[in-house]
Amino acid sequence: MINEQLTIAALLDLSQTIAAGIFEGLTYPWEALPKIADFVRKMGETLPEEEYDKIGEDIWVAKSAEVAPSAYLHGPLIICPDAEIRHGAFLRGSAIVGEGSVVGNSVELKNCIIFNHAQVPHYNYIGDSILGHHAHFGAGAVTSNLKSDRSLVTIATGDEKIDTELKKFGAIVGDFAEIGCNAVLNPGTVLGRHATVYPLSMIRGVVPADSIYKQSGEITPKRR
Repeated sequence: MINEQLTIAALLDLSQTIAAGIFEGLTYPWEALPKIADFVRKMGETLPEEEYDKIGEDIWVAKSAEVAPSAYLHGPLIICPDAEIRHGAFLRGSAIVGEGSVVGNSVELKNCIIFNHAQVPHYNYIGDSILGHHAHFGAGAVTSNLKSDRSLVTIATGDEKIDTELKKFGAIVGDFAEIGCNAVLNPGTVLGRHATVYPLSMIRGVVPADSIYKQSGEITPKRR
């Protein structure tokens, strides 16, 4: 049975990423993670030369993007228009940085899709993860993408556990989610749209849409 709150449609607006095609035929967003590298290489070859520069092996950077000279870029990688890559950023490859997004000082990206206008501006690690439209990480907030026992990642939601069949899987962060400073998203974390996470939190499992994660066992609905 499909868990509707974890589907692509429930979490992500595919009109807000150049990578919409990678999700075709999939049910859950984490199913796209093993496909990112090949997808970037194929899509990169189709990008218009008047809009993108190919600056290295499998690296495409939009002419309107701002990339600091001290940033490290490794392919396969696409940086979309008006994105900002700040000093000391470490982009390890297999990544798409969406239009208008911010990748900040000392931020490390690896095997991830950053949707348009998402922000990881200060000391963040985003590995084997997908960040939705306008998602925002506070300073020092990170995704943890590998379990200490190296076993496959499962997603816990209520009494149900979903086997992702992935050894490396950080988090799926829904559109407009807000993660507080120095929070840790453990392997297999899923944040719904407009979810908020308190600073210094350690999250595992699912935080529903329009809710606030305060601490383990304390998740409250937002008041509108």
